[in-house]
Amino acid sequence: MDETQLRSLIPSVIGILSRRGADFAAAEDAVQDALLEAVRTWPDDPPRDPKGWLVTVGWRRFLDATRSESSRRRREDRVEEEPAPGPTTGVDDTLRLYFLCTHPSLSPTSAVALTLRAVGGLTTRQVAEAYLVPEATMAQRISRAKRTVAGVRLDEPGDVATVLRTLYLVFNEGYSGDVDLATEAIRLTRALAAGIDHPEVHGLLALMLLHDARRASRTAPDGSLVPLGEQDRARWDLGRIAEGVAILQGALARDRLGEFQAQAAIAALHADAPTADATDWVQVVQWYDELVRLTDSPVARLGRAVAAGEADGPQAGLAALAEVDDTVPRHTAVAAYLHERAGDAALAARLYAEAAQKATHVAERDHLVRQAARLNTAPHD
Repeated sequence: MDETQLRSLIPSVIGILSRRGADFAAAEDAVQDALLEAVRTWPDDPPRDPKGWLVTVGWRRFLDATRSESSRRRREDRVEEEPAPGPTTGVDDTLRLYFLCTHPSLSPTSAVALTLRAVGGLTTRQVAEAYLVPEATMAQRISRAKRTVAGVRLDEPGDVATVLRTLYLVFNEGYSGDVDLATEAIRLTRALAAGIDHPEVHGLLALMLLHDARRASRTAPDGSLVPLGEQDRARWDLGRIAEGVAILQGALARDRLGEFQAQAAIAALHADAPTADATDWVQVVQWYDELVRLTDSPVARLGRAVAAGEADGPQAGLAALAEVDDTVPRHTAVAAYLHERAGDAALAARLYAEAAQKATHVAERDHLVRQAARLNTAPHD
């Protein structure tokens, strides 16, 4: 049984149950029950029509749940008769489900959880393990999210930008538990790109592929972080890089530049360089200028400061950094790097140590501690 293929059917099955009369929360619960039954029975008795099987079993689970609620007699009367078996509808509700699960009324964490469960088809346990929280906590979060969007119709227009931000949040969680969230985010973004003609969707997909291509080189065998400039580029996935660049070129040709396309262009320049020293930093700075223009993001300005330091020297980088709010995450780490490039090892070591205290991830903290220790033990003139 192909679990990924099975999960890809979920959005359309939820859509069909919703069109038959189930509200979103009930439809999603019923489909999860059908999935569990599929995992149990399909290996020994695979259905000829997997989607139709999920619709039939999901609808029956919905009817069972509805009939057991004595307080919902009116609803029970409305759904009493099960529709006659037959081919499932050709209407694809996947895109509408993306919009529903990332509704503006939801917090980012709730939108991520609901997207992974309703669109991605992950179980509550899998989502909880991926985010390192108890299953009961995640179940409550998903239940609250479903109640929040209970009155939203499946055919109401949605915001593509909100969907993309949610998918990028999923991608950046990487890998945890038994679910590879980076791969799951790429799968969901591919599905979105197939259902909507929008250059920013393709820009995000390109960005994910280009970043994911470097996955094998990002950590050493002991789990420590390896900075981009020190990564073994022979371990980069050239197939993913080629695909990401091709998708990006198609998006840029539409002449509707967005922030994810600009980020992908920066990633493509890094991927194109045979060595770190060969990176076209002047172009990287230019793309960061576009990103700042589009978002006015302090994080983008921080990245531009690093690029300026590489393109025009550390003093240019420090000048650019002076324009960035020093409360932005990683500001101190960037300052440390630029001061080291400028030759002030003592100040750089102090800043690396300070940045380590502010780090929120263990691997990043350990890397910064090692950088400080390296400078503190190195001989000075």
